[in-house]
Amino acid sequence: MKINMDYYNYIKALHVIFIITWFAGLFYIPRLFVYQIEAFHKPSPDKEILGKQLKLMAKRLWNIITWPSAVLATFFAIWLLIMRPFLLEQTWMHVKLAFVVLLIIYHLKTQQFYKQLQKDQVKKTSNFMRLWNEGATFILFAVIFLVILKNAFNWVFGVIGIFVLGILVMLGFKLYKNMRSKNPDA
Repeated sequence: MKINMDYYNYIKALHVIFIITWFAGLFYIPRLFVYQIEAFHKPSPDKEILGKQLKLMAKRLWNIITWPSAVLATFFAIWLLIMRPFLLEQTWMHVKLAFVVLLIIYHLKTQQFYKQLQKDQVKKTSNFMRLWNEGATFILFAVIFLVILKNAFNWVFGVIGIFVLGILVMLGFKLYKNMRSKNPDA
């Protein structure tokens, strides 16, 4: 039994490592989108120089770190569930998997934004991307609360905390937007 638990923990460690790198990519790529959108509106030659460099950075981040991490995190998650199928009977796991579906949707929508910006199609504002950048954070908070607390009553408070965090982020965003309008270099 000890060897089996060690084996499980190795798979779990790999899952957590790739979750971390996946989220790192999801946290950073919208920031690159913000910079790409802002560079798109700069005069030449800044527009072309910055645009080319930011596209390259986004391409490397998305294709070398974020996508492989998403695939490997999912692969190891499925492996863990195969090893411990009883987890699928637990309510907290159902809710966690719902958040994982939201994370995958967020990832795929981010893929759409990535493809558009790689083609110099600017369809969103930099302010939109600043808000979009917070989506992965909310999902991460929810999943961490669920995994740590597991108790259905306790995770409800965690999710309520996420909404409070969302309100605070929105207020912070409005404050930042007001500061930027007064000082564009902030």
